[in-house]
Amino acid sequence: MISIFASHLWAGGRLGLLWGALVVNLLAKSTEELAAGGRGSLVTLSAATRGGAPDGGVGTGFAVATNLIATSLHVIGEGRAITVKLADGTTVAVEAIEAWDRRTDLAVLRVAAPDLPPLALGDDRALEQGADVIALGNPLGLERSVVAGVLSARREVEGVEMLQLALPVEPGNSGGPLLDRDGRVVGIINSKSALTRNLGFATPASRLQTLLTHRTPMPYHRWQHLGELPPETWATPSGAHWRMKGGRILVDGFGPGFGGRAWLYQSTPAPAPPYELSVRVRLNDEAGAAGLVFAGDDERHWGFYPTGGQLRLTEFAGPEVFSWRIIGTKPVAAYQPGDWNLLRVRVETDRVQCWVNDVAVYAEPLKAVFGQRFGLAKFRTTEAQFRDFIVRTNPAAAVAWPAEVLSALGDARPPHWTDADLLPLLKSQPAAGRRELSRRARELETEAVRLRAVGQRAHRETVREELVKLLAAPEAQIDLVRGALLLAGHDPPDLDGPAYLRQFDRLAEELRTRLPSDATAAARWDGLRAFLFTENGFHGSRQDYENPANSYINDVLDDREGLPITLSVVCLELARRIGLEHVFGVPLPGHFVVKFAPPGADPQLFDPFDGGRPLTLDDADAIGSRSDGLPVRSEFLEPATPRTILLRMLNNLAAFAERSGGTPAALPYQDLLVAAAGDPRAEGRQRLERARLRERAGDPTSAASDLRWILEQAPTGMILERVREWLVRLGE
Repeated sequence: MISIFASHLWAGGRLGLLWGALVVNLLAKSTEELAAGGRGSLVTLSAATRGGAPDGGVGTGFAVATNLIATSLHVIGEGRAITVKLADGTTVAVEAIEAWDRRTDLAVLRVAAPDLPPLALGDDRALEQGADVIALGNPLGLERSVVAGVLSARREVEGVEMLQLALPVEPGNSGGPLLDRDGRVVGIINSKSALTRNLGFATPASRLQTLLTHRTPMPYHRWQHLGELPPETWATPSGAHWRMKGGRILVDGFGPGFGGRAWLYQSTPAPAPPYELSVRVRLNDEAGAAGLVFAGDDERHWGFYPTGGQLRLTEFAGPEVFSWRIIGTKPVAAYQPGDWNLLRVRVETDRVQCWVNDVAVYAEPLKAVFGQRFGLAKFRTTEAQFRDFIVRTNPAAAVAWPAEVLSALGDARPPHWTDADLLPLLKSQPAAGRRELSRRARELETEAVRLRAVGQRAHRETVREELVKLLAAPEAQIDLVRGALLLAGHDPPDLDGPAYLRQFDRLAEELRTRLPSDATAAARWDGLRAFLFTENGFHGSRQDYENPANSYINDVLDDREGLPITLSVVCLELARRIGLEHVFGVPLPGHFVVKFAPPGADPQLFDPFDGGRPLTLDDADAIGSRSDGLPVRSEFLEPATPRTILLRMLNNLAAFAERSGGTPAALPYQDLLVAAAGDPRAEGRQRLERARLRERAGDPTSAASDLRWILEQAPTGMILERVREWLVRLGE
């Protein structure tokens, strides 16, 4: 009856429009109804090891299936124990992290609760600006709260489109559902992006739908060991959240002692004095503190660390603050706030000496030695990173720069003028003094730019030479992971390649010990796939495919996320390291897959980007044909060699660099492609591409040198007349 009456009124113009709006409002659910309908689907999440963090480690999740809970990734953290409390107050066990994505800050948990009432996902793209929405959650730990607001805009935050909300968002709301007036989930509250009390953001539900469609489950016990510190090197830490990522040690959270003091000791005892400890440390907040500890036992030690932008030496004689003795707190000009700083401590039988960035800070009597334990410590809510931790039993063996190198770098050691020396001169001739200081400052800034450029060039040329040497080796001797690490380290000079190689070797060793010695090749291959994709959660990057990190093998190992080719490299190298033969890379156009072809059995194709899913030849043909626009017959494709795999990865990086940073960013990679070409024909193609980039960068002279090389070498396949015409156009 309502619909018939409405149709008559619709014909009546504005009265009909008003009636239509009334019908919509009558059908829409009230805030009370939406809250009542959604509360049973909410859970309270907490990460136990974050007990002292500002947000209390509490957040929200909601059921998206009878045993699946969606939330924000930052709520559960990575590698931490998770507690899940249902609406009725019972606690349930987490069975697996079903899917997660760092870029969109989303995670899905599988729990041992098979009858949760799921919330339906809605279409956030149909949500109009100004639409009414409500958020359910546990703000500040107040469970199952509700707040109403509106969608005020769609806005990009850190490269991801988010729903901007006009409603109060508190930390405990993170991970909770954002509902439309029909009770469907249109977003996931993300209070990490909150700006003010009444302005917050939510991740669109369509991002969650993508995650649910392409799940990569990791068992919960595996998740808890993400970033686990090697037990042969580091003992169990005391408090806070310590983890390892690519050779760096990261720490956050509170320790159990006064001031949130937490420490991490080396597994082995300290050598007999004299010995030296050194580490590079970077703090996220200079009001915090983190650094070296030494001469300690379970509760007591000495510490040397930056705090408040100054360097402090302390004797910690017990857990209580009154047992601590601060030897000194000094400002040191050599300390660089917010950057990596080298801390060094020399422990002798009767004294301790401390340096920061090779500048002496303390030389004090060592009145008490509590034990032989040494390592790292942090205080308060500081987030810190450590790298290059070194123990020297022969301190005199520390490397010093040769005098001729210092001289070449321009270290002429001019007179050190203090402020007291300069001020009278500046006051007597203020205008001239300011001009002279400005001139000197510009000189130093120019020199700093030059030195950084020289350092970067030296680093890149070293990488280039190592890569060329690696690619010149017989194919069977090319280590794909080492080659991929060279590519990843081409730009960031502080990438710790050996640490990542050790990390990968540990992964391979764990897999090797898991496989029975008498396992068949097929059983070992199945075990490798389960270990890599199910237990360790390696997966394709579907939300952020174009991110260069997907091509950096170190980030792939850390994040367990990558491109088809980088995931294939992990798969191929794991197989090689455990002695599993007949595993090959197959270079489909626009995609990369792996083939397992043991003698006497039909070859099988697998897609590492999709969790190691088996592919038929027809599947592979369809994938390759979609990318190339031409029919592809995958069964006739030659297996990719280690050399061609690395060159394909290098081409990917060059393309990403040009798209994101333009010609200046692409040129260093093109230099690498020229050096790694391997034969005149390939080098000619790469020089032709480099000439294009050089001309575009405004360097016709260098472009002409590449074109002259092509004319001199005359590699096959080149149309030399076109090259001559190009050279003439450049004025040569």
